[in-house]
Amino acid sequence: MTTLTILVTGGSSASGIAVTRALGAAGHRVLTVGSDEARIKAAAAEAGNAALPLVCDLANLESVRDLAATLTGLGVEGVDGVIHLVGGWRGAKGIEDQTDEDWEAMERSAVTTLRNVSRVFYSQLEASAHGRLAIVSSTTAASPTAAAASYAAAKAAAEAWTLAIADGFGRAQSGNTGNTGAPTEQHSTEQHSTEQHSAAVIFVVKALVDAAMRQAHPERRFPGFTDVEELATAAVGLFEQPAAALNGQRILLAT
Repeated sequence: MTTLTILVTGGSSASGIAVTRALGAAGHRVLTVGSDEARIKAAAAEAGNAALPLVCDLANLESVRDLAATLTGLGVEGVDGVIHLVGGWRGAKGIEDQTDEDWEAMERSAVTTLRNVSRVFYSQLEASAHGRLAIVSSTTAASPTAAAASYAAAKAAAEAWTLAIADGFGRAQSGNTGNTGAPTEQHSTEQHSTEQHSAAVIFVVKALVDAAMRQAHPERRFPGFTDVEELATAAVGLFEQPAAALNGQRILLAT
């Protein structure tokens, strides 16, 4: 098995811990990133498997560039994967009470962090023989409600950015590097050659649940929720499947 170097952003969350643990158990080198030093160190220790904790404000482009420089200084020649788990939730009663503060928070967490991380590490992922980028989105992005307008819009924007990354991988690895700026009706996987080796995907969930949430609310059934352990298994599986079959896919994990 090939040992890959994988960056898990949002690593101090329950999903970040689960994904970090699973990737480490699969034999990969995991770099787990959070904005708070104490929390990310505790998360890395909980995940085990010698995950390396790193601190970065992913909403700040220069901070992400500094993170890349730090990795170079640690002898990391390039990352093979980015599992982007930075998220959050903001809701309201309807359209009229969607606040600017809620939108700015959602745009910062769901979109800005993704834009920064993907721009800084894109060339490394595209160059890797096993390059993978994955985000977690919500079923709400495809079926938005008035109460979740800001949340759904931010998730939809993150999905669009991820699909654009998939298009970039597809064009670069099929020899079609032309940029007309025009949309195409052809599905991205139809453009891929047998040389496709990088992929960007979207995991779609209703919501995530973990053991602590179940323990805190034993009366709840969490219908349709995806356990973070299931997400972790899916993340590991990305590096075991052909890129051409994955690139540009929305992978539904909701039940």
